[in-house]
Amino acid sequence: MNPSCRKLSLRTWNIDIELAVNALIIDSRNIKSGDCFVAINGHALDGRRFISSAIKDGATAVLKDADTQTEHGYIEYIDGIAIISFFALNQALSALADNFYQSPSQQLKLIGVTGTNGKSTITQIIANWVTLLSGKAGVMGTIGNGLFDQLVQAENTTGSGLDVQREIANQLQLGAELCAMEVSSHGLIQGRVNALDFDVALFTNLTRDHLDYHGDMATYADAKKILFQDAVKHKILNVDDAYGKAWSQEWPDAIQFSVQQDLSNNTSPFLYSRDLSFDTTGFSCELKTSWGEGTLKCGLIGEFNASNVIAACASLLALGYDLTALLQVAPQLTAVCGRMELFKQEGHAACVVDYAHTPDALEKALQALRVHCEGKLWCIYGCGGDRDTGKRPLMAQVAEQFSDMAVITDDNPRTESASTIVTDMLAGLTYPDAVEIIHDRRRAIHWAMTQSAADDIILVAGKGHEDYQIIGVKKHHYSDRDTITEMLDNQQ
Repeated sequence: MNPSCRKLSLRTWNIDIELAVNALIIDSRNIKSGDCFVAINGHALDGRRFISSAIKDGATAVLKDADTQTEHGYIEYIDGIAIISFFALNQALSALADNFYQSPSQQLKLIGVTGTNGKSTITQIIANWVTLLSGKAGVMGTIGNGLFDQLVQAENTTGSGLDVQREIANQLQLGAELCAMEVSSHGLIQGRVNALDFDVALFTNLTRDHLDYHGDMATYADAKKILFQDAVKHKILNVDDAYGKAWSQEWPDAIQFSVQQDLSNNTSPFLYSRDLSFDTTGFSCELKTSWGEGTLKCGLIGEFNASNVIAACASLLALGYDLTALLQVAPQLTAVCGRMELFKQEGHAACVVDYAHTPDALEKALQALRVHCEGKLWCIYGCGGDRDTGKRPLMAQVAEQFSDMAVITDDNPRTESASTIVTDMLAGLTYPDAVEIIHDRRRAIHWAMTQSAADDIILVAGKGHEDYQIIGVKKHHYSDRDTITEMLDNQQ
């Protein structure tokens, strides 16, 4: 038997067969010899169409989506390869992979972070903090998957049920004691994390996003709540958010955190900040917690990043990490790639790249930068195509209200007309003639950099860490971070 083979028993699902395969693979293009192809009838593609090609590429077994319950467990053979029909296969993926990888989430500490904004930053901070304390921690989410500082780019915030379990198993094999993962509303609704054993479930905030998928805010909120199942050992809530505050009444034992309220009279565990202040190097505050208190200093920008750091701290305190040790290394925490990431060169405006692509995130980013800005505050932003059109005028309103100079540019237009997207955005403006429209992002950044003064700050919002732009159905290599670095280097 190949040493990389694992056993997949299907007896739990009333199928009397045990398979020895190398991996469970949902994308037929990634099949290698000895793998089991999992052929899902999905929203966009019917994976069953690719069974023959998967077998040609070396698949030694196939799990095939069954259309009816009566087909469940039926086994046919093609060239000696078992094709096993499995009813509701998509819903079983997380549990199947949990069985196959021997429940990896039970063998390390698993933190799930959900909410509209802050997920990437919080998961990265958690892993960064553990690493600074000489531990090993992994991350899963938008920026990538893997051990801290060794990330491999991911396609989705929350991968398939198979991808998630496989990644946790990989991190465990690399020695991770903890994994901090972003958990999207899509991932929760679609059951991609159903069989995971979360030690901590953390809620950041809820603002308008993904309503093209969920329909309304109530449905969106219900999707997020799925993470906070009874089996989760520690629930952590941001009570500065209206939804977090309401849920704290529902779960009175949840850990609460705040940067705006005094929680000292709480009967439940808490963390809150006092005397929060900002300067050009970051923020500092007195951190009061159920685990003790001390001074928290960190080189990240803005109140929402103070909230993110305190959220990360809450997760680690819940898992038994020492507060004094955490505060001691907090000044060494680094900015997250494409999340309020500062690019500064003497004699030129400071540029800050941030992933803000919702009205709330854009407002918070601009407010955070305002306290650091001595000159004019610029905002370069756009909206994605084929996505929630309702947020486009709201994004424009936020930029008009909270910046001094605004440039509308293309984000990921996808298959929509870029001019149509801009027209939707302009509808939200009181003074549309005051906005510069430059569709090409590189030209938009260059224009702002040449028009700005040395004491100005330019926020380049929307793409953050991304190194591509989607035009039509194709990804084109493009990075705000690289563009700014290159332009600053050329201006030396």
